[in-house]
Amino acid sequence: MSFPLASIAVYNSVVFGVFSNMRRFLGQHHCGEPEAGPRHSLSDLFLASMVAGVVSVGLGGPVDLIKIRLQMQTQPVREANLGLKSRAVAFGEQPVYQGPVHCIVTIVRTEGLAGLYRGASAMLLRDIPGYCLYFIPYVFLSEWITPETDTGPSPCTMLLAGGVAGAISWGTATPMDVVKSRLQADGVYLNKYKGVLDCISQSYQQEGLKVFFRGITVNAVRGFPASAAMFLGYELSLQALRGDHSVTSP
Repeated sequence: MSFPLASIAVYNSVVFGVFSNMRRFLGQHHCGEPEAGPRHSLSDLFLASMVAGVVSVGLGGPVDLIKIRLQMQTQPVREANLGLKSRAVAFGEQPVYQGPVHCIVTIVRTEGLAGLYRGASAMLLRDIPGYCLYFIPYVFLSEWITPETDTGPSPCTMLLAGGVAGAISWGTATPMDVVKSRLQADGVYLNKYKGVLDCISQSYQQEGLKVFFRGITVNAVRGFPASAAMFLGYELSLQALRGDHSVTSP
């Protein structure tokens, strides 16, 4: 977990920054000044969220890949499922990857730079709609809950709107997250899937439709506090940097 923990701050700051600045740019393009138009435009929110989703794959793809590859080494490889024994078990060798840096070097050496983006297409299919269902519900919910007399959402509003948005986003992203994780885990011992469609087909044939909803409850429950804290920290950070007491939605 050292690699994702070290990169999570950069990842989230870039994603939130891309969304905010893209939305501001679109508002300025349409209205001349962002403040001159309506408080939000659904089309602008969709486009800004989609751009944030694309950027998230560029940054988060390698991070997720390395995390999953390292986690896969803690799982016993069943001969019945993979058709061979774990290299570490079969030959008494060290694990394939000895740490994040060694994992990166090994993947680049054996698979090229493109290997760091294994599963990127599935991640795009997860993150583009996922971020649309992340930022848009937050903006609408925070605006709906906030009284018209207030200049911006309160901390309680941020927590509630952010938590609901996170639960919605992670809950709906679970099916493609399963596919993405399987594609990224593929390749540690052998290449089982040829692509997104092949992974979906094999998973469905072997385990049925329920496999794509495995972990959906955990994802939704986890998404609520994580996203609530994320949006609260983001909004309060903006407030502190601006040096005022007004808090606006991202």
